[in-house]
Amino acid sequence: MIRGRLPRWRRVAVLLVVPGVVALTGCSRAVDGVPTAGPVASPVTSPEELEELIVTEVPSGLARLADDELEPPAGAKRVQDVASYSDDPARETEVLEDYGYRYGWERFWGAAGNGPVTSVFVDHFRSRAGAGAYAEDLARNDAEHYRGMLREDPPDLPGGCRMLTVDDAEPDLGLNGPAAFAWCGHGDFSVAVTAVADSVDEAEEEVRAVLADQLDLLPRA
Repeated sequence: MIRGRLPRWRRVAVLLVVPGVVALTGCSRAVDGVPTAGPVASPVTSPEELEELIVTEVPSGLARLADDELEPPAGAKRVQDVASYSDDPARETEVLEDYGYRYGWERFWGAAGNGPVTSVFVDHFRSRAGAGAYAEDLARNDAEHYRGMLREDPPDLPGGCRMLTVDDAEPDLGLNGPAAFAWCGHGDFSVAVTAVADSVDEAEEEVRAVLADQLDLLPRA
């Protein structure tokens, strides 16, 4: 598990019933030794190039939120940005470097205050092993935090993906409605999609559709 990693949904205080963040702690694990293929060459060489591969709209029709409307801002992410969300940035930097983290991009749709929200996080790594381990650990971190049941290889998602649904919103955990989360390793990318909607079925439908669109935009695994 990622030590000190924050559930990224809770970082967007402007969208939540309860502002603020809660740091999760746990055991970090080395990526070395994971039985996967070696590093995968990618045509993406910067966060700015990654931006061009992020979905621009979502099936629910929610309006896209400007990156600078959020706190911390969405958009381009580097190791130092992600590490700064932890209570121990120096330790988090070491953990991210163990994963081979290069950079990422975040995008949100919704409105300030309560109501449906959809988010996409795409992170780029130096190897398949790092991307897969990162996606798996984020899924376990958030499943523990949101007290939900994590499903591995759920129907209609690519192999190796994980999905979490939360039927009963718990404002103290940073959710303002029923939610669905999905995480996938895709070559040397980690992809996470989250939706808060009026029902868990609607949230899950949104996540599945957005995830499919996002995976289609990335280089083949």
